[in-house]
Amino acid sequence: MSEQPALLKVSGLKKNFHTASDTICVLDGVDLELQEGEFLAVVGESGSGKSTLLHVMGTLEPSGGGDVFLNGEALFQMSSIQTAQARNRNIGFVYQAHHLIPELDALENVMLPLFIRGESRTNAMVRAEQLLDRLGLSKRKHHRPGRMSGGEAQRVAVARALVGKPRLLLADEPTGNLDEHTASEVFDLMQQLCKEEGTAVVMVTHSIRFARLSDRILRLHEGKLEAYAP
Repeated sequence: MSEQPALLKVSGLKKNFHTASDTICVLDGVDLELQEGEFLAVVGESGSGKSTLLHVMGTLEPSGGGDVFLNGEALFQMSSIQTAQARNRNIGFVYQAHHLIPELDALENVMLPLFIRGESRTNAMVRAEQLLDRLGLSKRKHHRPGRMSGGEAQRVAVARALVGKPRLLLADEPTGNLDEHTASEVFDLMQQLCKEEGTAVVMVTHSIRFARLSDRILRLHEGKLEAYAP
């Protein structure tokens, strides 16, 4: 039986930042393969480039070399419109700050990616309400972010990231702004939902405790991903 092809393949990914006097190499030929449904944690020192890695993998920033293949498609070989469409269909994002739109309530925030995709309001509402209910937020769905606790807002952000049933979730310190108890709740719900949906996850985290709950841990060091050795 042939081995199942990787959902995500990162090949020779490079990224430099230029200052007036220097060039800083952040990603130096990163290689990575991730299988469907796999939960990967990426750790590393502050400033090592973990967030940049997620941004480039998710096509939010241009690559300085190499490519990202999602389900066999080379994302950096597409036109900007094609890349945006592929990102909307296949990739969800969760950040340390929830980045919800303050003028929209929880339900509207979660529905937004489906509106961008062209889904009907009815279909978008049904899917968004299902996720909010699953995350224990059915009674908060008409509350705006300013009326929510940090944990509630982050759960809405998780729902928004998963509403389109992405193949891949990129999570950048998703529990970093939360107290320990709330962080555990949000992490457990995110991990459980991704498992139910079959969504692969790359999570950047400073928390070794959460990293150890993942399927695999890698460390970003001097621009490359390597095996994590505690």
